[in-house]
Amino acid sequence: MTPAARAAAAIAVLDRILGGEPAEQALTNWGRASRFAGSGDRHAVRDLVYDALRCKRSFAALGGGMTGRGLVLGGLRAEGQDPDLLFTGQGHAPAPLTAADQGRHPEGAEALDVADWLYPLFVKALGDEADATLAAMRARAPVFLRVNARKATLPEAIEALANAGIRATPVEGIALALRVTEGARKIAASSPYAEGLVELQDASSQAVVQALPLRDGLRVLDYCAGGGGKSLAMAARARLTLFAHDADKGRMRDLPARAARAGARVQILEKIDPSQRFDLILTDVPCSGSGSWRRDPMGKWALTPQRLEALCKTQAEILARVAPLVGPSGVLAYATCSLLSEENEEQIDRFLAAHPGWTCRAQQRFSPLSGGDGFYVALLAQA
Repeated sequence: MTPAARAAAAIAVLDRILGGEPAEQALTNWGRASRFAGSGDRHAVRDLVYDALRCKRSFAALGGGMTGRGLVLGGLRAEGQDPDLLFTGQGHAPAPLTAADQGRHPEGAEALDVADWLYPLFVKALGDEADATLAAMRARAPVFLRVNARKATLPEAIEALANAGIRATPVEGIALALRVTEGARKIAASSPYAEGLVELQDASSQAVVQALPLRDGLRVLDYCAGGGGKSLAMAARARLTLFAHDADKGRMRDLPARAARAGARVQILEKIDPSQRFDLILTDVPCSGSGSWRRDPMGKWALTPQRLEALCKTQAEILARVAPLVGPSGVLAYATCSLLSEENEEQIDRFLAAHPGWTCRAQQRFSPLSGGDGFYVALLAQA
């Protein structure tokens, strides 16, 4: 496919997404209907689509409207490219530009690709770093790997990846993290991945696990386990009696296979006996995902004040439900992939006010400005 044909394909996919079709479904449907498109074409169209979704407000302003055409046109203008070179109407190219395609320069929250009502919340949470953080969230997320210490050292993993055509470098301050600099699309089919030497996991997500007080012999519960990435990261750091639970048990369906590949043992709990006690409970709670919007840009545009309020209520309910399961001298770890104070520090303040006898031992933020996603973790214990 020519660059112009790829632009036209991205326009068609974006129009379907703007019409309500999920992004991955729209891309899959386009790919199935476009057998002529090679893997390079599919990757290129996917990149155009996700670049546009991350920068939807600013691209729409630059491109003259909230349409697939407007978003692709705005993306070209944002990169300083001449859209007339692609919008020729020849062959499979988009139609030539008209007066309706005139754009304007975005301003304020629009230029940072965030909703107007959300911008003050970012300023409140991040202060002088708010604009730089939001700007960083407009770009593609780097690809990170976690080395499985049960199967390889950092140098051994780097060498195995290099032999598979994947280049990766250590991440300062995060013991088992690698940043992929070349060959990211080869990971899923590579032998280091298939053999469990490495797992895909964001650097900040790894930093959250690194912040946990893990040691051999602990009974640990990953309460909102999801796909189990943090369960496996914990299993690699210490010899634990490890349990995983999620309200949606379907999200854990791949965990047994992933654990077997990693050489880890994780016991899945569909229901939790209220008489059980754990030395450490990790609650990676449902949240806005505002720290990971580079990976899920549609989540950014779907968030509303009402949805944020509902999420904060759910987070508080989870903390209250799980706190009695923490054993004597145990730790309750609260984590989000959010940048908003409402879901982080303020949530912890509300918990402590409602639960006398509990204290916050430590809390830490991880910023997208350091490369990984935005994360927050707090360690709570009974005084």
